[in-house]
Amino acid sequence: MTEYWVSQGNKWCDFCKIFIANNPFSIRTHELGKRHKDNVTKRLSTMQKESDAKDKEQQQAARALQQIEAKAKKSYQKDLENSQRNVDGDTSAAPGDGWVFDSTSGYYYDKSTGLYYDSNSGFYYSDGLGKWVTQEEAYKSVQTSKTDVGQSSTSQTKAPPAAETAVPAIKGGPAPGRVVTKPLNPMRPTKGTPAPSAVAVNKRKREDGKPKVISKEEEAALKAREAARKRVEDREKPLMGLYRTY
Repeated sequence: MTEYWVSQGNKWCDFCKIFIANNPFSIRTHELGKRHKDNVTKRLSTMQKESDAKDKEQQQAARALQQIEAKAKKSYQKDLENSQRNVDGDTSAAPGDGWVFDSTSGYYYDKSTGLYYDSNSGFYYSDGLGKWVTQEEAYKSVQTSKTDVGQSSTSQTKAPPAAETAVPAIKGGPAPGRVVTKPLNPMRPTKGTPAPSAVAVNKRKREDGKPKVISKEEEAALKAREAARKRVEDREKPLMGLYRTY
């Protein structure tokens, strides 16, 4: 019976970043060595530190979230009490006569000026401003808007008739400038012209197999091993009797 020698290849140790023989004896000898055990201990220590840091960060985030929820709940209870007091008929917080509490928005509203009033902050709001301002700025904006409305109504009465501002009719005619007859994109198919094939545009087909992902350390080790193999082969060529040296 003829026996054949079969190469078992090498095994990559991710802890020590080296290649070892791919057989049970070599693997066990390497794993029982001091260097491998020290590297495994370092890796486990690093993983433990990262896990502790991540747990600490999650605890801090949970604690901050609880504080935010507690403040929001306290503020909600305060707003609820104020709105309930206003619904019951308490108008002591209104800025003056003519202000009515709007239960929908939760603020006091003046129909004549269109302003909203917040009894907690003391600021005023209107749709024209789009922001909360002081009392002086709010009433100033109301006066300005009334003046603009009066001026716009006066200008509309003095507008010229439509017949005087009519736009002249557009006459037809040829388009000015050069007329482009060729398509702007030669690779784009036009009506009646077949689209170019994948061979015409040198389109490469997608490979079905996925490349093997290896680490940078393993790639460097493979390159070093290939270089060493070539050096040994070049050195042993004259000794094997297959090449002539002159």
